[in-house]
Amino acid sequence: MNQALTGIRVLDFGRYIAGPYCATLLADFGAEVIRIERREGGEDRALIPLSETGDGALFIGINRNKKSITLDPAHEQSAEIKRRLIASADVVVANLPINVLKKIGLDYDTLKAIKPDIILTMVSAFGSTGPYANRVGFDSVVQAMSGAMSLTGSPELPTRSVAAFEDFGTALHSAFGTMVALFERQRSGRGQIVEGSLLATGMMMMQSLLAERHVLDIVRTPRGNAGFHAAPTDTFQTRDGWIMVQVISNAIFARWAKLVGRPDLIDDPRCSDDLTRGDNYELINEAMNAWTTQRSTAEAIAQLEAARIPCGPVNDLGTALNDPQVKARELFQLLEYPGSPKMIPVPATPVRLSETPGEIRHRAPLIGEHSNEVLAELGFSEDEVAAFRLTNVI
Repeated sequence: MNQALTGIRVLDFGRYIAGPYCATLLADFGAEVIRIERREGGEDRALIPLSETGDGALFIGINRNKKSITLDPAHEQSAEIKRRLIASADVVVANLPINVLKKIGLDYDTLKAIKPDIILTMVSAFGSTGPYANRVGFDSVVQAMSGAMSLTGSPELPTRSVAAFEDFGTALHSAFGTMVALFERQRSGRGQIVEGSLLATGMMMMQSLLAERHVLDIVRTPRGNAGFHAAPTDTFQTRDGWIMVQVISNAIFARWAKLVGRPDLIDDPRCSDDLTRGDNYELINEAMNAWTTQRSTAEAIAQLEAARIPCGPVNDLGTALNDPQVKARELFQLLEYPGSPKMIPVPATPVRLSETPGEIRHRAPLIGEHSNEVLAELGFSEDEVAAFRLTNVI
């Protein structure tokens, strides 16, 4: 079946999450994505190792649908391989600082000289200009710098999120930007640079609190899981676990107040709107805690759902993976991977198209699994490929 991006070739020089997952989303919808990594494999392969060879859960989960070739782009004898790869490609994805891109010949000017309509999707921690342009960084660093950690956890200990939302958010932004660039190229024939950064994503995700601080000069401090601008928005203990409840709007609050036996709070001036309720969250949480501690998690969820109040259990990882809605929507697909003792749950494409859906066609590649195939397609002979191996080019 032809997919939306069938016929598009992407060279993936990315590592870890933001660049690779951007390329993976393109692969899910039919693009041919070639991951290019060093001879011993990219450093992102080994995180949370699952297989006998040490390949990890992160790599296996977000590099499905790709081919892998090995290449040392800084090797003097790699120039012709790079040239042919670039000439055959529509998109290059690289999450490296701009100075490194120039050093290994992956900057836009070099790419454009080889393929005038090439699209370069650059993903970095801080962007290609400014005082931090050549710095490196990971998701947690930007969680800290964007202000997110200052309002997470407790005042005594700024806390990062275990979910890499800066990385994955940047991947989504970059994939969207790449699609826009491909659409523009269809109209004008022009290639261009698409640039995403963790810092841009992090600042965007904090935009409402940053604006509140700038305009109103309100200095907030972390308050655990409690929301700043509405209540009850917090975690609450039940007889056998915890639940998360998020009440926003007067209508939902009125339903909540009646459910927990506190209709008096509806007309209480301390609960007149979301912001006032957020300021008086301790009063409201007290009422909620009194209600949840008398019920099991299942009972509390059932009654809250019946009242159309947003809520959910605090699941551990095993429970989350086996949630009936997760299974019904097939949000994970079990794949075999060489050397893994079990089939590995790999996340499905998170956005669905009715006519040209994304799909997982094959597992993540082994190191250099497709080197011979890709180099042969580029016109290199078996002897040339063997020579590249002897000289450590591939």
